Amino acid sequence: MLVADFDFELPPEAIALRPVSPRDSARLLAVSGRDTGALNDFGFMDLPRLLRAGDVLVINDTRVIPAQLFARTGEAAIGVTLHKREAANRWWSFVRNARRLRAGDVIDFGQNNVVLAGTVIEKTGDGVLWQFETAGLPLETALHAVGEMPLPPYIARRRGIDAADLSDYQTLHAAKDGAVAAPTAGLHFTPRLWDALAAAGISRETVTLHVGAGTFLPVKADRVADHQMHAEWGCIDAATAARLNTARQNGGRIIPVGTTSLRLLESAASADGVIHAFTGDTAIFIHPGYQWRAIDGLITNFHLPKSTLFMLVSALMGLDVMRRAYAHAIAGGYRFYSYGDGSLLLP
Repeated sequence: MLVADFDFELPPEAIALRPVSPRDSARLLAVSGRDTGALNDFGFMDLPRLLRAGDVLVINDTRVIPAQLFARTGEAAIGVTLHKREAANRWWSFVRNARRLRAGDVIDFGQNNVVLAGTVIEKTGDGVLWQFETAGLPLETALHAVGEMPLPPYIARRRGIDAADLSDYQTLHAAKDGAVAAPTAGLHFTPRLWDALAAAGISRETVTLHVGAGTFLPVKADRVADHQMHAEWGCIDAATAARLNTARQNGGRIIPVGTTSLRLLESAASADGVIHAFTGDTAIFIHPGYQWRAIDGLITNFHLPKSTLFMLVSALMGLDVMRRAYAHAIAGGYRFYSYGDGSLLLP
């Protein structure tokens, strides 16, 4: 397939620049049946009645770190977006003005008496590897002092990043530092919604996938099969995997909250559909033709045209169904992307 097959027109005004409040008041488009593609308009508080007792929602507990850093080298400004951790104080990054950097360069990112210096270890076509020095502070502490939240480019280009984003761009479940993009389907969940889901017999399990900034990179290949994904680190422990397998054996559906949880579950599953404990990197690329293993549905936001995530939902529901669903959402005034509304996809 061609990447152009996954293009569509989106009016700029459809891009949400702020989340709704309360979070669970976001709209929810239910797309049911891979063959029929029935479309129905709901809100997130309708979710308990749209699912079945015994179903399991799988959330991602990664926490977004302030992963954008700014400094000067000579007369040039550089902007750094961390995207994958290699060791405690060593990160790969995308860099604006990377041509100004050479291996061995030391850049001072510190501010207000907080020490944060980065040494360039390696440069490749995919970015720059840094070793950070923080004078004994945990790196996360230094980042919270001097870094900015890495809002998606389609938001950051249209407004400044501010204090509200420090909380708005974290899910209720955020617990483990390491992501540089939020698992945004989880932004809609509140204690009130989880109480209603529990009362309906719907349980939840937790996994971790540290989302990388590669999720925002455009697909540059013409053919889908030629695209290479960036790796992200994830973990599913053995007890969680066992509970998920038991729930599915008992007739429950495994429904990830977000494409990050989905990609990790599919990475951890064998061809027979059994989910195993998993710790490590995944660069799984899901597009039409993929043979599903571990999941039975998906809760997700609305994605960019020609993106790997729109390819993923098209693999789950069919490209024609998703084109029709997105056209319905645009015509109906749904809010798109990270701070936007969501969809429930049940093939």
